[in-house]
Amino acid sequence: MNLKDLNIDSSWSLFLDRDGVINKRIVDDYVKNWNEFEFLDGVIDAVKKFSTVFGKIVVVTNQQGIGKRVMRPEDLELIHKNMVYELAYFGGRIDKTYHSPFLASENHPTRKPAIGMALQAQKDFSGIDFAKSIMVGDSGSDIEFGKNAGMKTVFIGASNKYSADVFCASLKELAMMI
Repeated sequence: MNLKDLNIDSSWSLFLDRDGVINKRIVDDYVKNWNEFEFLDGVIDAVKKFSTVFGKIVVVTNQQGIGKRVMRPEDLELIHKNMVYELAYFGGRIDKTYHSPFLASENHPTRKPAIGMALQAQKDFSGIDFAKSIMVGDSGSDIEFGKNAGMKTVFIGASNKYSADVFCASLKELAMMI
């Protein structure tokens, strides 16, 4: 699929996973505070470009570190507040962040690949149409989430092993494709 063929404009929405897409993933651990949060190369400029194209940009992230009690909801709130502020400072925009604090074993309807966070975003922003939305993630549950909601999907990573519609090495590369 060629993204340019979709005629993406402000009627489209962009859903972004966080860890491994916006910031560096900590292997076998969680980003538990702002000091551990590190933007991936090119993300700030990519989000700045996306902000001129997409009508809505939201982050949807599973954060079972809260459910495991290795971090507090307040810690996550501060990380997201700082992330949104930093991106805005450089001309980008995140309209809202959504997270699921539940353990994978709980199969909670807000935890990806279930589409609870997408449905909440659609409720919060009436203009979100999943048929005109793109989900960007770096895991099978991200791609499954997008497909379950009827979105186009973009896999960020070394190989497209999850049958996403589009494969990119980074958000920076995705921004160049749109």
